[in-house]
Amino acid sequence: MVGLPELWLPVVLAAVICFVSGFLLYMLSPLHKKDWSGLPGEAGVLDALRKAGVGAGQYMFPWCGDMKERNQPEFQKKWAEGPSGVLIMRRAGGTSMGPMLIQMVIYHLVVGFLVAYLAGRTLQHGADYLAVFRVVGTAATLAYGFGTIPQTIWYQYSWGYTLRTIFDGLLWGLLTAGVFGWLWPR
Repeated sequence: MVGLPELWLPVVLAAVICFVSGFLLYMLSPLHKKDWSGLPGEAGVLDALRKAGVGAGQYMFPWCGDMKERNQPEFQKKWAEGPSGVLIMRRAGGTSMGPMLIQMVIYHLVVGFLVAYLAGRTLQHGADYLAVFRVVGTAATLAYGFGTIPQTIWYQYSWGYTLRTIFDGLLWGLLTAGVFGWLWPR
């Protein structure tokens, strides 16, 4: 068994490499350029949302607070006429990248820590590169890549977006596996 204190360097280095690769994927490559699009009639929609007093939060529409209401004709009519969807509203005043970037670093560190825990419990000191790569790569790819699938199933994210997110997870999983394989305690 390999203790977590012995794995702090691969955890931190993998987090840094995954963070930098995320910057490259989202800011410099064309891969995610079409993940989102603007609303038709955006000015009118924004005006309507302001007038309705919609604040930061997660909303689903049409909404019924009680599952018994789902079968009522009024709700079924709203559902049939549309539109239906999920709306995520941020706080007004713009978005500050600093806190989100810090949260991404923490995310990468947490995934690295959990992967290190699993690998440390399943692999011995001196495990060969490929054995470490397999265990860490599988766990990291699952952690990074497959969380979007339920969102796609239930909230209808596009499958193109989901597949690109899975690709990101695969890349981050492979990078994490490479770092752990390289720095695994001998």
